[in-house]
Amino acid sequence: MKLNNESLNKLPKEVSVPIYKKTDLSAGIVHIGLGNFHRSHQAIYLSRLFDQGEAHDWGIIGAGIMPSDALMREKLQRQDYLYSVIELDPKHYKAKVCGAVVDFAEVSSDGLLEAMCRPEIRIVSLTITEGGYYLDSKTGGFNANHEAVLDERNHKHQPKTAFGNIVRALKYRKENDLPPFTVLSCDNVPENGHVARNAVLGVAEIIEPEIVTWIAQNVAFPNSVVDRITPATGMRELEMVKEYFGYEDECVVVCEPFTQWVIEDNFPQGRPPLEKVGVEFVDDVTMHELMKLRILNAGHAAIAYPSHLLGITYVHDAMSSDLIVNYLNKLEKEESIPTLPDVPGADPVQYFEKAKERFANPKIGDTIDRLCMDGSNRQPKFIFQTIITVICSELTLR
Repeated sequence: MKLNNESLNKLPKEVSVPIYKKTDLSAGIVHIGLGNFHRSHQAIYLSRLFDQGEAHDWGIIGAGIMPSDALMREKLQRQDYLYSVIELDPKHYKAKVCGAVVDFAEVSSDGLLEAMCRPEIRIVSLTITEGGYYLDSKTGGFNANHEAVLDERNHKHQPKTAFGNIVRALKYRKENDLPPFTVLSCDNVPENGHVARNAVLGVAEIIEPEIVTWIAQNVAFPNSVVDRITPATGMRELEMVKEYFGYEDECVVVCEPFTQWVIEDNFPQGRPPLEKVGVEFVDDVTMHELMKLRILNAGHAAIAYPSHLLGITYVHDAMSSDLIVNYLNKLEKEESIPTLPDVPGADPVQYFEKAKERFANPKIGDTIDRLCMDGSNRQPKFIFQTIITVICSELTLR
């Protein structure tokens, strides 16, 4: 049995299916980069909200211009834009079918533009990975000399990047008296809203300099903190949905039970009431982001290399090593956590204990090799800043 509208009511009773009807949903969000993380995280929050009978005008239109976007579009179309999310609880698996995606734009610049120019679209969100923001490796700011950015000058009427297309859509909305959408980055990038703003303004300077000031004054770019371990989908995951739940799903996503989303509440054109399903809206995400970077991300980065040197393959196996766990405890409790200021509504020690529990989940199958990748970018963000803070504190005391 293949997952689609026809089979939805024939699924095993242990599979949670949408209470809402997809025909009752209309679009309010265009999401660029409809990969595994978005489908296990933001889309699931919206699906839970729709189940409560709320915000049915905030459905998601998938969009993108990459080959992976085209493949995802084809797969989701075959399943009537339905897919399963399986939570990898160590005790038992939980499956939920998500119907929050209502459409997927044609994978091209024109298709993406058309979707973002619809008057009903009030948010354009992104999960395009850190590399998609064209960051300067030395300064951390926008790299206006990146080859892909400079190439946009030659394709201003049909941009090749996500940000070139966002600028093009904002220009259309300005010229047609449509309010600008909010740009919401959902990537695991520090100060992701500021980074997205810099990218939009930087590309606009190159292809549409006359609207740079208008964008700066009228478009909101809230920062957010996102968190949910979501492995890539391979044969293991495709077979899992067949073995445990008895149906086929080309787009299945597996993830840990834990999920977190903290967002700065800055949405001039409105937003769905996601606080009703566990999203935390705040004035400033800085402290929440700092806690995540110095505990969760730094913890992953810290255990990666000693675990590799010990010949450990999986993260959960590393967490069964007294040597690794004792090292992680000492690092976080004696060096990292003391550098954190007060985090509103959160206890860093409890957050750390939860992080260790998440690392130790054997069902995730996260690898030490993955944690070791891209260390030259990860260590400065996750480890070096703590060292600098400790050194500066000691110098002050002297």
